[in-house]
Parts: sequence; structure tokens; C-alpha cells
Amino acid sequence: MPSENSKRIVKNTFNLYFRMLLMTIVSLFTVRVVLNTLGVVDYGIYNVVGGIVLMSSFMSNAMASASQRFFAFELGRNDIVQLKKTFSLTVIIYAFIAVIVLLLAETIGLWFLNTQMVIPPERMNAAHWVYQLSVLSFLVTIMTIPYNAAIIARENMDVYAYVGIIEAVLRLLLVYMLVWFSFDKLKLYACLMFVVTCLVTFIYRTVCKNKYEECRFRFHWDRSLFNTLMSYSGWNLFGAVASVLKNHGVNILLNIFFGPVVNAARAIAYQLNTAVNQFVTNFHTAVKPQITKYYAAGEKEKMMHIVFQSSKFSFFLLFIISMPILLETEYVLTHWLKSVPDYVVIFTQLTIINALIDSLSYPLMTAAAATGKIKVYQAVMGGMLLLNLPVSFCFLKAGFLPQVTMYVSIIISIFCLLFRLWILRSMIGLVVTNYLKNVVLTVLFVSFVSYFIPLFFTLQLKQGFIRFMIIATIGIMMSFFTIYVYGLSRNERQYVIKGIRKIVPI
Repeated sequence: MPSENSKRIVKNTFNLYFRMLLMTIVSLFTVRVVLNTLGVVDYGIYNVVGGIVLMSSFMSNAMASASQRFFAFELGRNDIVQLKKTFSLTVIIYAFIAVIVLLLAETIGLWFLNTQMVIPPERMNAAHWVYQLSVLSFLVTIMTIPYNAAIIARENMDVYAYVGIIEAVLRLLLVYMLVWFSFDKLKLYACLMFVVTCLVTFIYRTVCKNKYEECRFRFHWDRSLFNTLMSYSGWNLFGAVASVLKNHGVNILLNIFFGPVVNAARAIAYQLNTAVNQFVTNFHTAVKPQITKYYAAGEKEKMMHIVFQSSKFSFFLLFIISMPILLETEYVLTHWLKSVPDYVVIFTQLTIINALIDSLSYPLMTAAAATGKIKVYQAVMGGMLLLNLPVSFCFLKAGFLPQVTMYVSIIISIFCLLFRLWILRSMIGLVVTNYLKNVVLTVLFVSFVSYFIPLFFTLQLKQGFIRFMIIATIGIMMSFFTIYVYGLSRNERQYVIKGIRKIVPI
């Protein structure tokens, strides 16, 4: 990577990691308090009914990637006039999507809530509160997507860091208000979450309007550009919806077969996984604009280099932090939650394994999006992700335990990775054998070597604080050693050493 772009990526990654660290601490603390305050049943109801809010963050990130691709493309060409037109048309498109979401939510969504979901009758009124406020939060989030995309395209990740501090403070305040007031806790939690969403959204939009000239909406119509954006956004939306249905659709299936208690267990597992997975998503957020800009500038060789490199680094970042959690899941959850609901341990372990597999795919997704030709890609990937629903339904109908849905997800994720490589071979000329050798085989070898000694201590020692500290210390040391020796190329090792010397003078 050129030094200038490398410095920008490092700076942005640092800003995002600062935000992540703060948000992770707050998130882990609030989950524990909210679970104890609401109770397992109400917590499960919020996560399955109010899942619209939870999935909106994922969906908005996926949809923001679509907008960010066009914004970064125009920035790569240094065409500010076209950038302004693109932003305005993007706002119009998302307003149209918001109207469709509202219509579907108030018809099909309400019908499904009232007739298909398993919710205790005495909590149905509270569930309606959660649902309606979740829909409103989702609409607010959709209309903020173009502004978030502008921040990413401009690579001003410090904005995220500052807003992250504000959001963390608001979430802490939310938890204390939940404990202080005697109003129905589930209804109050839904209301407070909606208020936090609105405030954070207002801040992002205000900052963007004042900081970036293209973020001042002016009605503009360009039929050709609109069709291009609509086609791209439409197919990207299909992929995002498929991913959301994979997660929230399976959550609904678990509610139908097992009730809200299992939803609560799955939600806790995903909260911990989200906190851990932030190490990867923040790094990838910093890298994404560079991949798009290199493609826009016609520098495909540099783009391919970043794709390969960031795929490995994404896996390694998640691998280092996840190893102690995977080996000591029960200990970590017990000290985090005190009382651990059934299925949380197995859900957590399988969710993290699934995340490790998916971490390899993030740069591949960005490379596909950079081309602008995503119809075939999204059709294939979205179709494969949607297979999670019918396959999981068949296993649950046959009487399998809830965790079978995660085994299904892991297997489909492996096939998705292979299909991505196959599609990108024709889209950007990716050499599949090189990727399998330099990325996949490398991370598999590093994983095998790193786990060998920590796993031995896990089997030999009695569970407790001493075993956890030994495994965490040895695991992290083994991870760094094997990644440095076997996971990095010579140039990558030199790059890491230079980075360390800048931080710690040697």
C-alpha cells in the first residue's frame, strides 16, 4: 500500500477502534443490566419483535455501502458536481424505500405479529409498543444512510469516534432511567431506544450538512443516474434483506418453535459476538474506501493487494480476541451475566465461529460492490443466504435443538465464501487458487497451530480464574507468534515492525 493511504487507514482504524472500545464496554454493561431489569421473557420479546431496530443497524451498514461506493467513486474521479447530484438522488431513493417499508410493516408485519408469533397474551400490548417504535426507528435510520455513507467515503472516521462517545453516554443514561422509573420496563426501554436513535441520527445529519457541501439536499433529477443508482441500490437492498432475513427470520423461527426464552439466549450470544466482531468491522470500514477508489482509478493490482491483505488481517483481528472467549465461553458468560440462560454458551461459540468465516468475505464484498455490476453477485449470494430459512425450518420441524440453525448458517457461510471467489474471478480477475493458498490456507494453518497449546491447558486445568488467565495469556501470545511467523509475508512483517517502532521507539 502507498504510505499516504496506509497512514490514512491506520489513523481511521485507530479512531474506529477508540469508538469500538467505548461502545463495547457500554454495550456489555447495558446488556447485563437490561436483561436483569426486563427479565428473560421480556428481553426475548424485545429482541424478536424489536428486531427491526437491531437489524436496521446491519441493514443500514449494508445499504450505506451501496451509497458509499458511488460517493467514493466520484471522489476518486474528483468530480464534486456529480457527487452532489448523486447524493441528492440517493436521498430520494431512500425516501421511496422508507415509504415501502412503512406500508409493509403496517400491513404484513402487524398481521404476522398478531397471528404467528409466540408471545404471552399479557405482554402483547407491550409487544405492539416495541414493534411500532422499532418501525419508526428503522425509518429514521434509513433516511440517515446517505449521510453515514458520505462520512465513510470521505474517510473522516473521527466523526464516528466523537458521535460514539455521545451515543455511549446516552445508552448509559438510558440504562439508569430504565432502573429509576416504575413505568412498564419493556415499553420504557423501547421508547428510550427510539429517542437515542433520533438524537444520534440528528447529530450525524447536522455534522454532515455543515462539514460536506454535497450533503445539502437539493432536488435534482437525472433519469440515467437515477436508473443506475436504483438498479445498484435495489440489488444491494436485496442482498441486505437476504442477510437480515437470515438472522431475524431464523430468530422468528426459533420464537415459533421454542418461545421468547430461546430468543433471549440467541440475542445475548449475538450481542457478545457483535462486540467482538467490531474489531473486524471497524478495520474493514477504514479499508473500504481505498478498495473503491483504487478501482475507480483503474489501479486493479493495488486493489487486489488490499483485498488479499485485508481478508487475512480481518480474520486475524477477530481470531486473536475470540480465542479466549471460545475456549472459556462458560466462564466469561457466567462472570458477565451472573445467571446464564440455557443455550447461550453453544449459541455464542457457534456465532463466533460463523463470524470468523464471514470475516474473510468482507473485503470480497467491497471489491464486488466497487465494480458497480452486482446483479449476478447479489442474486447468487442473496439466494444462498435465504436458504438458511427453509433449511433451518426443516431441521426444527424434524425435532432438532435450537443450535442446529447455527450449524446450518456455518455451512452456508462456507459455500458463500467459495461462490464469492468464483464470481469475483470473472468480475475483477481474482485468481482463486492464489486466494485459497495465500489467505484461506494461511489462516487455517495459523488457527490450528495457535489453538494446540491453549486447548491442552483447557483440558488439563480446572475451570476458574487461574485457568482463564493462563489460557488467555498463552492463547494471545501463541496467536501473535504464529500470525507473525506463518501468517504474514516478509513485506507485511516489515510493515508491522515499522508501525510498532512509530508507537514504541526501539
